[in-house]
Amino acid sequence: MEGKAHETRNTPPSRWLSPASIILLRLLQELLHQFTALETLAVHAGSPHDPVTGAVIEAISLSTTFAQTAVGKPVGAYEYSRSSNPNRDNFEKAVAALEHAKYALAFSSGSATTATILQSLAAGSHVISVSDVYGGTHRYFTQVAKAHGVKVTFTPEIEVDVVDHITPETKLIWIETPSNPTLRLVDIRAVATAAHEHGIMVVVDNTFMSPYVQQPLDHGADIVVHSVTKYINGHSDVVMGVAAFNSDAMKERLGFLQNAIGCIPSAFDSWLAHRGLKTLHLRAREATTNATLVAKTLESSRHTDGMGGGMLSFRIKGGSAAAEKFCQMTNIFTLAESLGGVESLVEVPSSMTHAGIPKAHREAIGVYDDLVRISCGIEDAEDLKADVSQALEKAVVWPNISNGLQNHDS
Repeated sequence: MEGKAHETRNTPPSRWLSPASIILLRLLQELLHQFTALETLAVHAGSPHDPVTGAVIEAISLSTTFAQTAVGKPVGAYEYSRSSNPNRDNFEKAVAALEHAKYALAFSSGSATTATILQSLAAGSHVISVSDVYGGTHRYFTQVAKAHGVKVTFTPEIEVDVVDHITPETKLIWIETPSNPTLRLVDIRAVATAAHEHGIMVVVDNTFMSPYVQQPLDHGADIVVHSVTKYINGHSDVVMGVAAFNSDAMKERLGFLQNAIGCIPSAFDSWLAHRGLKTLHLRAREATTNATLVAKTLESSRHTDGMGGGMLSFRIKGGSAAAEKFCQMTNIFTLAESLGGVESLVEVPSSMTHAGIPKAHREAIGVYDDLVRISCGIEDAEDLKADVSQALEKAVVWPNISNGLQNHDS
């Protein structure tokens, strides 16, 4: 029945491919399951050849609704695109494969992913979160979650004191590792072990790392989330989120909310994100190499005061004014929010992505006004190093100190 969704009334499938060819294409897709290397999965997972036309790259299915042969009997696997869509399904399968998950669900943004997971908790539930989280996550936890009766406790030392914060109402623990923007690390396995002893699920935001660097489910996490906008898509032209997990019950619960709330990505965005994902390993590898070289340049500079994948953060000497000027003086790095794209970006988190967090709380977790966050892209590493160096020289102005030996003629 599914094959009929691709047929036209006057063009039978046999005109395009022989039965033997269709069988061969299906066998090739089955063989893919034997390969587990991320590079191979990135290119092929969720990318079946069209059984009718033989197209190697999937078409964009823009239709919002799908025909039925009788009431309740759709021609193929789809009825309405809010509930499911071919492009979204294929993207979800690809992410699940890369994250070593059984399921993945795509959402209209990373924030929508976070909101849906929190919405799945019953009123009165308690959440424990690392203190240093993305500003949008902090905003949702502190200003929105409480509206439907979910309380969030923040802790800067979650590996040490997570058990101390657990109550009978605790249902979820939220981790970012490395954290945004100070790059603090959390031992996922240690936190997950403690959480599971109390029947609590663990969510890890893997946006900064991407599955190229770490796969949190392999370390005990129950759900891994991404802002697809960042490394997975990688081209700064899609706003999207995704959650991956193994639980059948979670699939039913989050899948219901995905459909009921309607926070879904478009078919076109799903197609774009899937296309971007195919080069994740190449982009992440180059960005990591560039970030390493830029980090060494920053570390050796007299203008930086503490260093904190392809992400870097550092404190610049000269305070917030120097941080702002540095971002304005770069030529290759673009002053903009976001990260993980092919282009290099720079920002001041305290005034941009984390501006909604009260200053006292920001500084308690290390997000000072002089902190600069860099997302290295895939440009030439030497060009990036030179850009950082010249911007530092212009941003940090050292005082002229007289040694008292000059002649001062009147």
